[in-house]
Amino acid sequence: MTDFHGIIPPLLTPRTEDGEIDRAGIAALVDHLVDGGVHGIFALGSSGEVPYLTNAERDLVLSTAIEAADGRVPVLVGISEQTTTRTRDEADRLLAIGGDAVVVTTPFYALSDAAEVERHLRAIAAHVSVPVFAYDVPVRTHMKMPLDVLVRLAQEGVIAGVKDSSGDDVGFRRLLLATRDLPNFAVFTGHEVVTDGAMLGGAAGIVPGLGNVDPAGYVRVYDAAKAGDWASAVAEQDRLARLFDITGAATPGRVSAGAAGLGGFKTALQLMGVIGSNRMAEPMEALDAAETDRVREIITAAGLL
Repeated sequence: MTDFHGIIPPLLTPRTEDGEIDRAGIAALVDHLVDGGVHGIFALGSSGEVPYLTNAERDLVLSTAIEAADGRVPVLVGISEQTTTRTRDEADRLLAIGGDAVVVTTPFYALSDAAEVERHLRAIAAHVSVPVFAYDVPVRTHMKMPLDVLVRLAQEGVIAGVKDSSGDDVGFRRLLLATRDLPNFAVFTGHEVVTDGAMLGGAAGIVPGLGNVDPAGYVRVYDAAKAGDWASAVAEQDRLARLFDITGAATPGRVSAGAAGLGGFKTALQLMGVIGSNRMAEPMEALDAAETDRVREIITAAGLL
């Protein structure tokens, strides 16, 4: 089994100016991440604008990412869908392309309860031949994964880990405490700005959207934390917290929250010369010239330009 740990950024989905999937941009971004020292890549997650992608686009993104990674780091694949049957179909199609693990949310749109979430995760784990990570992201699914369900599935070896993007720091710490002694089980934080605290609590690693922009910065946080050099971890996290201000560069009310956050990441990468366009998936708007100038100021101050 692959040892999943460290920095595993959720891969953005670059698009060309005319809105097509930018295969060259994906490859360049994967190289940027690997050169930055990351320990894995999470394809088809929230930062990849996955709800906006057609099945054909999802296939293209994944195949391009796997080809670009070329075995240098493991690739985790998001297979979240509305129901168990749809998620199984998604797993069949995408894992035929490749991937070293799958990342699964609760069902969404459907009004599930804890028992249904548990049956869902068990069904997916029984269906696939790779490790399953539960993805706790209630801002997207409108349901917090129950702690007792996650702990039980962890203890039974049904899931290999959890990516926690819930923003519930108390729940995150309780999950770490409950699973600390389980071998081959990894809890990751999806936070961008409190990763030093997550590592201090015993997290296996970090899945930061901002890691697309500054993978090396998050690797420095991780390495310092593993070495017990908490002063360095805090200092680097402080720098990254200031860099995270690019998610607020959009003029308030001009674009959606999703377009502002992911648009900040894409615009930074365009300014850094990693990708060619900050185009967003429809109907989201890209950051404009004035907003791009704000991003430029922030990434310059962070030492990325």
